[in-house]
Amino acid sequence: MRPIALPTVVDIATPAGPARAHVHRRRGARGTLIIGHGAGGGLGSVDLTAATTALAEENWALALIEQPWLVAGRRIAGPPKTLDAAWVPVVQALRRRGGALATVRGPLVLCGRSAGARVACRTAEELGADGVLCLSFPLHPPGRPGRLRAAELALVTDAGRPIAAVQGEKDPFGTPGELTAYLEQVYAVPGTHAIPPRSAAAVAAAVVRFVSPLRE
Repeated sequence: MRPIALPTVVDIATPAGPARAHVHRRRGARGTLIIGHGAGGGLGSVDLTAATTALAEENWALALIEQPWLVAGRRIAGPPKTLDAAWVPVVQALRRRGGALATVRGPLVLCGRSAGARVACRTAEELGADGVLCLSFPLHPPGRPGRLRAAELALVTDAGRPIAAVQGEKDPFGTPGELTAYLEQVYAVPGTHAIPPRSAAAVAAAVVRFVSPLRE
């Protein structure tokens, strides 16, 4: 899949410095998907591209967010609290009156890849998300299955919010089988923590399957 065109770029002030939103919307959008990248940075990963392309074709409004550390050209992400503190005002700014996504009706889905998925889970309650989509959720550090981050998933499931994960079959940060202990909706695709191009269609299908009931 090729990346969709994202004609509107908005810089938004946050406590950690300016973040950048790449916004794509169409008239009569069915809902809003706001997406964050991982600690490795960049918006061009296979799964992010597949998800955004698929939902643009389904007529969802989209915003891909660059965290302030990435905008500033740094190579290392900040601590979780810093990431959350930047993410929340960005989403709020996009959706408040006068924001780039203010007039979009329908559900709000927070989405992220890896560390961005953790941010989406931790902030779903505060932002009133109607669903959370995790791409390559890092359930634990590689080789350390005892250091679970399942509590972040529970923030969403315990609140009764729909949540799904699209996970590489051999992801060292947590396999689909490991995630099924905490989530009902887990979509396994070929790959590891880095999803290969051959899995783009499977990612797209999983994403569409998850969001379809949310717009009804």
